[in-house]
Order: sequence, then structure tokens, then C-alpha cells
Amino acid sequence: MADNIRMLKKHTWKPDNRLILSAWRYNYTGIAKINAIIYQVNKSSLTDAAKAPIFAELKALRAYYYYNLLDLFGNVPIVTNFEDTSLPSNSTRKQVYDFVEKELTDAIPHLTGNVVYSKMTKNVAYSILARLYLNSEAFIGTARWQDCINMCQKITGYTLTPDFFANFATENQKSTEIIFAIPYDSKAGTVGNYMNSMSCHYLHKLTISASGNDYPWSANGMCAQPGVYSAFADTDKRKKCMVAGDQISVATGQVILMDNGEPLTYTEEVTSVADAKENQGVRLGKYEMKAGEQWERDHDFVLIRYAEILMMQAECYVRLGSPDLAKPFLQQITARAGEEMPATIDLHFIDQELLKEFTFEGRRRTDNIRFGTFFDSWWEKGPTEKYRAIFPIPSTVMTTNKNLVQNPGYPVN
Repeated sequence: MADNIRMLKKHTWKPDNRLILSAWRYNYTGIAKINAIIYQVNKSSLTDAAKAPIFAELKALRAYYYYNLLDLFGNVPIVTNFEDTSLPSNSTRKQVYDFVEKELTDAIPHLTGNVVYSKMTKNVAYSILARLYLNSEAFIGTARWQDCINMCQKITGYTLTPDFFANFATENQKSTEIIFAIPYDSKAGTVGNYMNSMSCHYLHKLTISASGNDYPWSANGMCAQPGVYSAFADTDKRKKCMVAGDQISVATGQVILMDNGEPLTYTEEVTSVADAKENQGVRLGKYEMKAGEQWERDHDFVLIRYAEILMMQAECYVRLGSPDLAKPFLQQITARAGEEMPATIDLHFIDQELLKEFTFEGRRRTDNIRFGTFFDSWWEKGPTEKYRAIFPIPSTVMTTNKNLVQNPGYPVN
């Protein structure tokens, strides 16, 4: 698994990378389940009028999964018929793009316009369409900046939470900002959110719990690459989304010592991906950490926040040559962070704000591709070939379905 992670970091992944396969399976598993439910509803005795809003929610959620596949893999099979057992062929990226757009626009009239937590609503569908149009040039070569703005302006009922970190509290369902999230609650049996547990050091539990017995073991895994933490000004409230420096035991008040006797001090410096020391790399601190938590946490995983809607509009106005129109949207973001806006609003500023606002929220790759920086050299990575803007179809999928054609640039076998 470590090799798979390193290849992703260095942009040298191959079709047999297990993490790429996981992304494929996650989305197609969701699609398969939705297709099965649509089949069941279709066979039910419900009236057409009663079926319409159910189908709308299901098809819009399926479109969200296909948006992910469009972004990650591009040329994927479109499967909608539960009864069809034949092996599907690839659709082109443009065909998948058109499918996502049509499924969402067809569903919107039948979706609720109310603000409903963790439910497919008009607001969620508009948000996914806005993402589609924001990345349209990267996806299919056609810019749709104004269409993105238009979708954003249809979204109503949300405001930024005054406290940025309220969006990532254990009870974050109370946020006025979260448009779409995956709800997790161990008491309700919905588990699977272990991202926090993947980041900190094994002994980090001693910074939360005096005994360490009522806080889960951590995997000492993912961290921010050098340069991310220092991109934040010290006055930026969002900087606390990462854990850095000396880690203090709540029992002793002293710096925790690792097994090798050295202090547990998270550093921004990382020797290398392959040979990092235990304490190197700043860690994820965005989601609340407190005693009594389990390995799989109870805070809902945020997929879409209102901050993104503001940032999308700001970016599109800058791209359309009207940076002054971007300022009212950006001011809400920077004011909450405790930062001042620069005199000049340009794409570089937008890109850096996206980095700081959405650190550890799983969207940096898409932003990097849209801004073109994905292909540049950076820490531990040389220049990236253009074809790597999409991942290969996993080798095991290619083996089981001979109708599929591998994405350009990648080996067939």
C-alpha cells in the first residue's frame, strides 16, 4: 500500500494501483445500488407522480457519482439499467459530461427547494452543476464560467458559519454552511469516517486523553507536503486546520517523547516520501478531536460547503475579466479567516485561497488541474504528463471487461 501512495504522490501511478481501483469501486458501487433501487421503485405500485421525486433524488445522486468518475477517469461506461447484464463499453468524457448535466437538470424540477441536511435537494444539484461548469474547460475544452455563476446564484438558504471550525465539529450537522455531507453516527450504525485516525502519530492520543485509553490509536499516515503550512499567515485562523510543533501530554504538561526518545514535534519539513521520520509533516487537525472518540469518527464528512459557492463565483468573475465583482464573495471568506484582501485580485490569489480554505477536503487535485499547476514540478514530483489529468481504468477492471478501452497514455495490460 505504501508504494501505491508514493506513486500517487509522485504522479507515477500505474493501472494496477489499488487506491485507484478503490476510487473506481466506490463510485460504481454507489451507482449499482442506485440502479437497483430505481428498478425496485419502478416495479412498485406507486403512482408516476409519487415515483417522480424519488427518481429525481436517486438520479441526481447517481449523477454525483458520475461527476466523480468524469473528474477522475474521464472515459467511463454509463450504466443505468439494472436488468442489463452485458459488459458495457466506454463512453467518451464528453458523453459522460453531457449525461451528468442532463440527469441533474432533469431532476431539479422534482427536487425539494428547502434546505434539508444531507439530502439531495435543488441546492445540492445546483452545486454539482456549478462544479461541472467550473471545470468544463478542463473536462471537455469548453469554458462555461458564466454558467457556473448562474448555478451558484440559484443556491439559497446558506451562510458562512462565523466559526470556520464549526463545519468540522463532531456535531457539524448544526452548521449553516454545509450543503452536502456524508452523515456518520456510530450509534446509528453508520461508520467509515476514519480520515482523522489516518493522520496523527501513534502517541498523539496523549495530547487528547491523560491515559490515552479513551482516544483511538492513529496510523501516523497522511500529512501536508512542505510549503502548505507556511502558505498560511500566522494570523490566518484557518492555519489551525493543521497540527504542528511540540505535542504536549495533557497528563504531564511536557512534550511527548516518541519510542526513540526524541520529542514528538511535527515539522513542516519532510525528508522524502520514502524516508520520512515519524514526526515529520504537519497533520490533519481540521476535524474536531476529543476524548471518547472511536477509530471511525462521528463527525459528518463535508462534501460541499457554501464557502465553495462563494469561491466559485469569485474565480469565474476573475476569469471573465471582472475582478471587482469577485471582491464581495472573497471578502466573506477572508474576513472570517481574519485576513485582509489584497488590492489586486488575480487567479494566483484565488488559487492560494482555495488551498487554505479547503485543505484536507479532497479537492486540491481538481483545482490544480484547472489552474494548470498539476503538471508543474513540485516537492518530490517532476513534471506531470498531460495524459495524467485522468487516471487509468484499473487493470483488474480491464481484465474482467474486454469491451473497455484503456485511457490514452497508459499501458493496455
